[in-house]
Amino acid sequence: MATDKFEVSLKKLEEIVTRLETGSLSLEDSLKAFEEGVKHSAFCSSRLDEAERRVEILLRQKDGSLKREPFEPDEE
Repeated sequence: MATDKFEVSLKKLEEIVTRLETGSLSLEDSLKAFEEGVKHSAFCSSRLDEAERRVEILLRQKDGSLKREPFEPDEE
């Protein structure tokens, strides 16, 4: 499922950021990690864009207009 791939990619991106923030990688390793991070970031961004389009489709009114409603998380 695409969600699983998103979660895995996001986790890898977080790990890469952590490794880069330590400053312990060589320049070459830092560049390789950065390249991998860019790929994971692009993948996650495209999945989030796709999810937003799907939500808009679900909110589309019968007349074709979109009814936008602000997201309000549950207060617990």
